[in-house]
Amino acid sequence: MNRWVVLFSHPADFTPVCTTELGRLAVHESHFSKRNTKLLALSVDQLCDHVDWVNDIKSYCPDIPGDFPYPIVADPERKLAVELGMIDEAAKDDPERAFTIRALYIVSPDHRLRLSMHYPTSTGRNVDEILRVIDSLQLVDRKPQVVTPANWTPGDKVMIVPSVKEEDIPELFPKGIERVLMPSGKVYVRTTTDY
Repeated sequence: MNRWVVLFSHPADFTPVCTTELGRLAVHESHFSKRNTKLLALSVDQLCDHVDWVNDIKSYCPDIPGDFPYPIVADPERKLAVELGMIDEAAKDDPERAFTIRALYIVSPDHRLRLSMHYPTSTGRNVDEILRVIDSLQLVDRKPQVVTPANWTPGDKVMIVPSVKEEDIPELFPKGIERVLMPSGKVYVRTTTDY
């Protein structure tokens, strides 16, 4: 399958922050789909709990279009969660306390882990940031001569990797680049919107 995957875990079904996260991801599923990206949740709760909880999520987030748009894998024995490093390390051998953390992995179509994010249980994830990272990863896969700076969003300037030689710039970036003068006198910050 030639798709990207966002695999994410959450501490528990029927919890407030997890409800908001899975709801917001469901609302934004079409944005992931446009990026050729499939969402996949992992839960250590029972499969039968997912049905009732999904109904709660849909009630809390009424702007979820149609059916719930992605699967929630049930892993009540925590085998997959442990294998994937999604379990609270301090409690992984205690089934009563071994909850999954807010882990999120972005995997490219070549089955490589491209991003790993771990959030504390008290902090919900930012869906816009997840989409921004996917946009960045997909861009640099298409045009490996660039990288995206802090706070970059699609349409903003990108930076040219230092290994690109000056003599190659006209061919690689025919619409031009900007060079930023630094106090050191070194020209290593080169930006462009030609991507």
